[in-house]
Amino acid sequence: MASSAALFILVSMLAGSCWTQDLNARVFLAGKSPVSGVLDLTESAAAGGVRIAGRITGLTPGKHGFHVHQFGDVFTNGCDSTGPHYNPRKALHGAPHDSPDQRHAGDLGNIVADEQGVAVINFVDTVVSLSGPESILGRAFVVHAAEDDLGRVENEGSTKTGNAGARLACGIIAIVP
Repeated sequence: MASSAALFILVSMLAGSCWTQDLNARVFLAGKSPVSGVLDLTESAAAGGVRIAGRITGLTPGKHGFHVHQFGDVFTNGCDSTGPHYNPRKALHGAPHDSPDQRHAGDLGNIVADEQGVAVINFVDTVVSLSGPESILGRAFVVHAAEDDLGRVENEGSTKTGNAGARLACGIIAIVP
């Protein structure tokens, strides 16, 4: 009996220390506006979610809504064919710091462009995923013209889109090595 307990402990320790490979994705953002950029996404146990890092140029200074949208179709009608925000849990629009049941999975808040129109992005989100049944692979990132109000204004636009406005640039989330 003691040997089976020791074996169980050893197997548990080995399973807990197994290395799991990070998942990586990349997004090339473009559209009908001068806004463009590249995002690198890495899902890792060490980060505790998906790290989203990149640089977007051509923006007006200030805050811009930043979301994952339902469809990776940027070809049919540009960024307009990416559909609504990715929302597998059927929640109202919210902020990135809201609980997963109180926000769309695609609600990533705002990015901030400096006076030169450049937004540098580097944060971890614990709701989006590059794996599993709610993966964002094959979907699209969209950068909006206006600030996302994070669902805090009492109108239909706020609870659906955060009143983030027109779609300036978008790109398909594609897995990379």
